Amino acid sequence: MRIGMMTDIYKPHVSGITNYISLNKQVLEQAGHEVFIFTFGDLDYPDEETNVIRSPGLSLVDTGYYLNFRYSRKAKALLLTMDLVHVNHPFLSGRLALRYCRPLHIPIVFTNHTRYDLYAQAYLPLLPEEISASFLQSYMPPFCTAVDLVISPSPGMAGVLRKLGVTSLIEVVPNGVELERYQQAFEDCRAEFGFKPEDILLIYSGRLGPEKSVDFLLRAFAGVAEAVEDVHLLIIGGGPEEEALKKLAAEIGVANRVRFFGMIAYDRMPQYLAMCDVFVTASVTEVLPLSVIEAMATGLPALGIHSVGVGDTIEDGSTGFLASQNQAAYAAKLTRLCLDRSLRRKMGLAARKASEKYAVEHAMQIMLAHYERLVFAALPRRRSLSSRIRSRVEKLRA
Repeated sequence: MRIGMMTDIYKPHVSGITNYISLNKQVLEQAGHEVFIFTFGDLDYPDEETNVIRSPGLSLVDTGYYLNFRYSRKAKALLLTMDLVHVNHPFLSGRLALRYCRPLHIPIVFTNHTRYDLYAQAYLPLLPEEISASFLQSYMPPFCTAVDLVISPSPGMAGVLRKLGVTSLIEVVPNGVELERYQQAFEDCRAEFGFKPEDILLIYSGRLGPEKSVDFLLRAFAGVAEAVEDVHLLIIGGGPEEEALKKLAAEIGVANRVRFFGMIAYDRMPQYLAMCDVFVTASVTEVLPLSVIEAMATGLPALGIHSVGVGDTIEDGSTGFLASQNQAAYAAKLTRLCLDRSLRRKMGLAARKASEKYAVEHAMQIMLAHYERLVFAALPRRRSLSSRIRSRVEKLRA
């Protein structure tokens, strides 16, 4: 098959979605399929992978996103040769898929990766919640009806789409993770960063933006640091709130216990996880948190907040803990994990076992079955369209 992955943003931007697309492209190509990525901007970026098709776009400040409502002529022509397209954002890429591919009966798959309802509240705080909710309730149902298949990475996200009024079929297919590189990770860098063997290392990895609630995490950690002498928090990632979070850590007296590593090479992430003891997140905007799954595959118990995505991933009391969105409650469960080494080990083993269902090979088998079904179902319509086009061309020649 020729498969087009349509995305509003791609490398060099680092996110769960860009990693998801890159990994799935790699697995599909290994299975013998041709995969093309259609995106915007960064026209001079030296892609290390083939078939990344970029169209010009207007840069949206420093977000990594580019704005355009059309593809270049070359990109559009190539897109129309696809057997199927997989849309990863509903607004720009989604509208282009409907405009370009729908008339030619090219099947369109859409995966909803993002809690757009919560992101709107985080990034547009002056916009009344009712307006953002009304927009999504008016936009998402007809868009999801117009595509051929809607994919939700988690049952919780499928429920969110239903609450927005989506009535079309939703298939739950977890985002796959390259588990082997995490399962085989080994600890070799504690000494490199000046940590002692007896230190208890907590780790967060992800974007440092308002939607991730890292400020909540820091404040809860401050309470834990008062009770546990050798506990440290490692923060991996970058984003618009990085400097404000560093300032907050100093203000609440934990700057000497918190290490901001910034962005790191993706292939080093397993080593950073392997030297730690617990993965922590306070985000409630996740759909299916790949960072949590990667930590679980490394053998770390995880602590999160009862919410869509995180609540679908962490099994409370087995592979980690889920807490309410209350700093004292969160800090209490985190303190328990810090003080009980045998509990951490037990939960870590359970987490490693539970992560196996997210193997990218398994997820891709499920997705490929959907792809093949849709392509097969579209063949009669595409053949009929092709026949009509040839007929018109022949009449013009006559």
